[in-house]
Amino acid sequence: MAMASAAAESPRVAVLTRPAGRNEALAARLREAGWASCILPALEIQALPAAAQSLPRPADYDMVVFVSGNAARQYLDQCARADGPAAWPAGVIAATVGPASAQALRESGSFGANTTVLHPPESAPSHDSEALWEVLQTLPRLPARVLLVRGTQGRDWLGDKLAAHGAAVTRHAAYLRRPASWDAGQLARLRQWADDGLPATWLITSGEGADAVRTRLGEAGLAAWWERCGFVLTHPSLARRVPAGCHGSGGPAVVKICLPNDESIFQAFVAA
Repeated sequence: MAMASAAAESPRVAVLTRPAGRNEALAARLREAGWASCILPALEIQALPAAAQSLPRPADYDMVVFVSGNAARQYLDQCARADGPAAWPAGVIAATVGPASAQALRESGSFGANTTVLHPPESAPSHDSEALWEVLQTLPRLPARVLLVRGTQGRDWLGDKLAAHGAAVTRHAAYLRRPASWDAGQLARLRQWADDGLPATWLITSGEGADAVRTRLGEAGLAAWWERCGFVLTHPSLARRVPAGCHGSGGPAVVKICLPNDESIFQAFVAA
């Protein structure tokens, strides 16, 4: 009983690594639940310039697929800078890998109430390319011309799948992601937790993000601490990017997998 009491008194640390601007509401909710929340983006999102003459326009396609909310926001911004504010062209389907990125489209001002936005439902087992593919297969026929909007790096699975089923797929990079810089104060906070023997629980939402965090911690001499931390992951494939198995006396890493929305992430953190 004494051991359980001591464990209950230990602060619980959540490190939220989504890009800037995506963590604040979740951090506040975790603090209300008794967690120490640390916002520490793993990656910086940098918009890519697009020459007006080479920018692919949605009207030239039957469907435009956005792999993330960032892809939606950056591409629509590129279009607005090239052509001015404009409504989404009638008859062109928009598709996203989940409800969160669909919401980014609806908040853009370009999408009217009658615009078709396809995405996996909130209740889907996953929000990813595979889940969107399941939705697309319910269409009477697949769109013939598809624009796939993404970052400079990412999975090609969906584009390859569409091409294999006869679609002409154009891939457009609207942004790039690069490792974020952490300042001395942020590193000092992590080092203090490591010195206190307090493992954090890290939110990891991309393979690039996991690699960036691991590299930054290695440079700071905190690789051993990373091995003892826990993880909340938003896709099963990310499990191979974080420590697994035992490390010294720390035991196996605790890994929880959830959908990439704030409610699911919050529940994964607070679940016993």
